[in-house]
Amino acid sequence: MNEADALEIMQAAMRTVLIASGPAVLAAMVVGVAIAFLQALTQIQEMTLTFVPKIVAILLSIGLAAPFIGSQIYLFSQLVFSRVQSGF
Repeated sequence: MNEADALEIMQAAMRTVLIASGPAVLAAMVVGVAIAFLQALTQIQEMTLTFVPKIVAILLSIGLAAPFIGSQIYLFSQLVFSRVQSGF
């Protein structure tokens, strides 16, 4: 295993993390902006108001995107195991 192999695996790992965490991050961002907009319109400045909707949105998005997230992790693990089997 040389530096190029290690770099390729690290790039694939980072890409997998970004793609797999995308649905949850996107859901949290959309809900956060919507709550901030609602707070700006109604002038309700409660700090804890954002936590519960964000948690619910993240759990729902992870539940709905679980097959996609699992497939991304499966593809990465197949890449790593094939590289180990072939001796890099």
